[in-house]
Amino acid sequence: MGMSETLKAISDPVRRDILEMLKKEKKAAGEIAEKFKLTNATVSYHLSQLKKADLISETKYKNFIYYELNTSVFEDVLTWIYGLGGNKNEKN
Repeated sequence: MGMSETLKAISDPVRRDILEMLKKEKKAAGEIAEKFKLTNATVSYHLSQLKKADLISETKYKNFIYYELNTSVFEDVLTWIYGLGGNKNEKN
């Protein structure tokens, strides 16, 4: 996915909270939903937006879907942000 989708996905505070949860370990969708006072459909929507931005991946095991961080996308975002700083020794 592109940078726009990634930045849009992390602009929402609920999605950032989900990413923080997944930083420690992968979790089932139900475990994620338990932490929020939101409907399951709303949590599912947030998970789909994070997945669409390739920030998380899912693994199905029996009747459960587990989500975990995709750290390579964060590395790409950080590289882009650091690149914005440019070389301060260069003159225009």
